[in-house]
Amino acid sequence: MRTTVGIIGAGPAGLLLARLLHNAGIASVVLERRNRTYVEHRQRAGILEQATVDALRAAGAGERMDREGMPHHGIELRFGRRTHRVDFPSLTGARGVMVYAQTEVVKDLIALQLAEGGPLLFGTEVTAVEGADSDSPTIRYLHEGREQTLACDFVVGCDGFHGVSRHAVPTSARTTYERSYPYSWLGILAEAAPVYEELIYAHSARGFALASMRSASVSRLYLQVPNGTDPEEWHDERIWDELDARFATDTDPGWKLERGPVTSKAVLPMRSRVTEPMRHGRVFLAGDAAHIVPPTGAKGLNLAAADVIVLARALIAWRRTGSAELLDTYSDTCLRRVWRAEHFSYFMTTTLHADPAQSAFETRLQLSQLERVVTSRHAAAELAENYTGLPLPH
Repeated sequence: MRTTVGIIGAGPAGLLLARLLHNAGIASVVLERRNRTYVEHRQRAGILEQATVDALRAAGAGERMDREGMPHHGIELRFGRRTHRVDFPSLTGARGVMVYAQTEVVKDLIALQLAEGGPLLFGTEVTAVEGADSDSPTIRYLHEGREQTLACDFVVGCDGFHGVSRHAVPTSARTTYERSYPYSWLGILAEAAPVYEELIYAHSARGFALASMRSASVSRLYLQVPNGTDPEEWHDERIWDELDARFATDTDPGWKLERGPVTSKAVLPMRSRVTEPMRHGRVFLAGDAAHIVPPTGAKGLNLAAADVIVLARALIAWRRTGSAELLDTYSDTCLRRVWRAEHFSYFMTTTLHADPAQSAFETRLQLSQLERVVTSRHAAAELAENYTGLPLPH
């Protein structure tokens, strides 16, 4: 089999790229190791930047998002047992974010790909990417028990840090920068109506907490926990009690979360990682295959979307003009935005979490920084601009 662009991974990055290429008349094939049910139900991010929302609409994948998604125009910061709101539109020129789960984005894009796009092969294990330096790289894969090959003009790896595509870039040609954090998140989904209209980020002496949502009846909540925590050690009542304690304020002492059955819980490690460059020959990396951010800044899915938007523009320009200029600058273009998002995610993480080894002095510095954000328009605008997403390069 042969195609113009071979895409490894049917997460939001790979699927959005396939959709953008399809709309431009460029053929692609998407190969995904997992089955469709698994892909459509794996829990990931739920905050879409303005640029991601705009891209999904332009790609024809925004109808259900606009009907069921929840536009948000700010976030709430709680610290020192007080609460403060950061208003996005007044600080960013009317930009905001959309709460719409990654699972739903993936479902929408899969439906479009199967109805209109090129082949999307689930249950396909990619074993190797060969010929990255040639004009026709090849993907070797197993599908329905048979070893097959896909010849491509370009290969795009959207298969995450543990995927095969990263290894198409020789070890001698790539550098990985990383940081691990001394805490994790215990994340839960609960059948409980959110009693808050916007996300709440809480800094407390007990540790960080985040209140998010998936719908008007489903809450998504997180607690900072030690690395290596077994989620089964946390029964439902303990989780709800700890969340209420971390969100507590003196201004509204009776404020409590709506409680309900916890339908899933998992411990998420916190890490930052960037691999440079994001391109080797005719193999391009996008999303988690190239970079990982801690979830505090809500950047993972959005960075992946930004990567493939930049790459789609470059591939479309190559098809229409024969020029490889945008392809040649893909890695540098994306990495400028990646490092900005990495810094913002690092800032949010280290400012809001309690490092087990931090001193009282360092805690006071965190509180001082948070106070600066809520009392300075310039500091608040910096947070709001990064949170809603920096403009994509043109």
